Amino acid sequence: MAQVLPLTQAHLPQMLQVEQQAHPYPWDEATLGSCFGRFYQQLGLFDDNGELLGFSILQCVFDEATLMNICMLPGKQGQGLGKMLLEATIASLRTQGVAILLLEVRVTNAPAIGLYRHLGFIETGNRKDYYHTATGREDALLMELPLHYEARI
Repeated sequence: MAQVLPLTQAHLPQMLQVEQQAHPYPWDEATLGSCFGRFYQQLGLFDDNGELLGFSILQCVFDEATLMNICMLPGKQGQGLGKMLLEATIASLRTQGVAILLLEVRVTNAPAIGLYRHLGFIETGNRKDYYHTATGREDALLMELPLHYEARI
């Protein structure tokens, strides 16, 4: 059974491997490493053997979070594991009192857009020519998920 756990910089080599396999224009090691700063949180999805299958990176400022990156190993996609990771990420944010989760996604990434919609994300805008492609650039779809939490007194 896969489990979601916090990541540390010691996981960076594994994260880089997943990133390079999962994305056509992957982040480099320096970019991934920079996401261990003060305002960032990382969660990893591990299999029973301790292999990192995927991860999420959040930037959290006050009561707002942005999903900076989420990816799964290509061979593990389409099995519900990305959903499991994203649901754990959302649950973690709710316990922290975060009010809203923002993200951007390639307009051509239909599986991810479908997952986000299924989990309640709504479309809020578009960033023209945001992502690189093999033939030029493509737009990013902006989405958000209100997390509706009750303030603790």
